[in-house]
Amino acid sequence: MKKILVAYFSASGITKKLAQRFAQAIGADLFEICPKVPYTTADLNWTDRSSRSSVEMRDLNCRPEITKLPDITPYETIFVGFPIWWYRQPSIIDTFMEKCPWNGQTVIPFATSGGSSLGDSAKNLQRLAPKAKLKDGRRFSANESTQQLADWAQSVM
Repeated sequence: MKKILVAYFSASGITKKLAQRFAQAIGADLFEICPKVPYTTADLNWTDRSSRSSVEMRDLNCRPEITKLPDITPYETIFVGFPIWWYRQPSIIDTFMEKCPWNGQTVIPFATSGGSSLGDSAKNLQRLAPKAKLKDGRRFSANESTQQLADWAQSVM
């Protein structure tokens, strides 16, 4: 049996709820990507150009620290979940992708957003983790059904 991990970052809890349902639906292990310095409500104010998230997303070299990494060696497939920020993955996902010791694992991104697509996220993740095998991902709404999540996972694995 293939071992699967769902690793995710969630700032507001929406992606977390989806990732939990997703992992349960496909029988995967779950790992939360946590920032060393948690985001506050003020940090997430995208209308404030000086907010932490705004500053991080303008600097493509920004790599927010994370508290720990999972041991990815036993996993064949890793779904990486995140909210869409400024039409791409948050900078903390860049940190995760660069720090993990990829060795041929299949990585499939998934995201939550009210309407934005994944954009160039898969291409960005491949650039950050050249030893991973990236597949195209998908954006989900917060209320995606467990069955829809399971069906999608089956179609991409």
